[in-house]
Amino acid sequence: MQQILFGVLTLLSFGFFAFNLRKIAQNIHLGQAINRSDNKAERWRTMLLVALGQKKMFSRPIPALLHLALYAAFVITQIELIEILVDGLSGSHRFFQDSLGAFYTFMISFIEVLSVLAFIGTIAFLARRNLLKLPRLNMKELAGWPTQDANLILIMEIVLISFIFTMNGADEELQSYAGNSNGFAISSWLGPILFDGKSTHTLQTLEQIGWWGHIIMVFGFMNYLPYSKHLHIFMAFPNTYYSKLEPKGQFTNMQSVTNEVKLMLDPNADPYAAAPTDAAPARFGAKDVTDLTWKNLMDAYSCTECGRCTSVCPANTTGKLLSPRKIMMDTRDRMVELGDYKRKNGPDAEDGKSLLGSYITEEELWACTSCNACVQECPVNIDPLSIIIDLRRFLVMEESKVPSELTGMLTNIENNGAPWQFAATERMNWANED
Repeated sequence: MQQILFGVLTLLSFGFFAFNLRKIAQNIHLGQAINRSDNKAERWRTMLLVALGQKKMFSRPIPALLHLALYAAFVITQIELIEILVDGLSGSHRFFQDSLGAFYTFMISFIEVLSVLAFIGTIAFLARRNLLKLPRLNMKELAGWPTQDANLILIMEIVLISFIFTMNGADEELQSYAGNSNGFAISSWLGPILFDGKSTHTLQTLEQIGWWGHIIMVFGFMNYLPYSKHLHIFMAFPNTYYSKLEPKGQFTNMQSVTNEVKLMLDPNADPYAAAPTDAAPARFGAKDVTDLTWKNLMDAYSCTECGRCTSVCPANTTGKLLSPRKIMMDTRDRMVELGDYKRKNGPDAEDGKSLLGSYITEEELWACTSCNACVQECPVNIDPLSIIIDLRRFLVMEESKVPSELTGMLTNIENNGAPWQFAATERMNWANED
């Protein structure tokens, strides 16, 4: 009966997870096409260094080490999860223990040590958010659900670790009653402390509670991820693989505009000889998530709301409204909202809202200095600046909305070829002054 129950629970859990992954893929495909299939060797190298190797995390060593403990525990613990799945479906107990021998003992011991380090890291992260109240973790865009989400996932981690040691500790004590020992690094010490003197029946019950609690927490965590910022656990890998490889200061020009400018500058060009592919785009810049690229939308799903981008943003640190983290959170929220609406009402349905205006204000966009500090700082190579630039491009090219401070400069560039209010022939006059 337990095997049937476990099999049904496993199928439901993976089925629901696949269902949510499909929704996420559909939402990402709301974006415009962009080619990120070039330079595969460089892309693999970037993914291995940044996502797997956590390279950019170590610009801040203390949180990096704490995060590394959680990350390593999550990855390595999946080895034990394989055995739990085999045990659950076959009805066995520690299926690989006899065949692997000393290596099995080493691996479970390693997992236990990592779990202790993860427990320490989890407590530290809870303290940083709720006791120390680090400024970047307590900004207004994190009020409400984002803060609850961050705390909930940490609490789930503590509960999961508690189940692991309940399972292993009770099993260790059961083995000692039979004159044996698993020899696991932590539970062989912790088991007698917690469960010494318990009856065999009580220990068997505790071991089952730990075993079922562990797998239920894993399945619950897996299906919670698509609704949480912690989806970056999976998304960090494809997101870093498809990173922008061009220099950070290089903007992407619209090909149709570039072609038009070239025609204007070439007196011998035939304006009627343009290729069919040079047709004017449906929209200049971006007003909604459907105008952004699929990589922009993948960025939004990969954001872990750590706030490193906002903490280094010169606009934000000087009190302006812009927060790069909020830009990514708003993009994700709008994408999810629009994706759900289109699935319910049809692919061509519009809800009358847009990313620009309904979520992000013009004031936020024009506060950006285009310095790329947020792009440089992001641990998973998210690019908030490309979203900001496309939204500003829409304001300028489609709605002719430019801050008054920029109007004079643009007029001077058009008339004088420079942002200053004098002709090009007068630029060297300063050198003639006595």
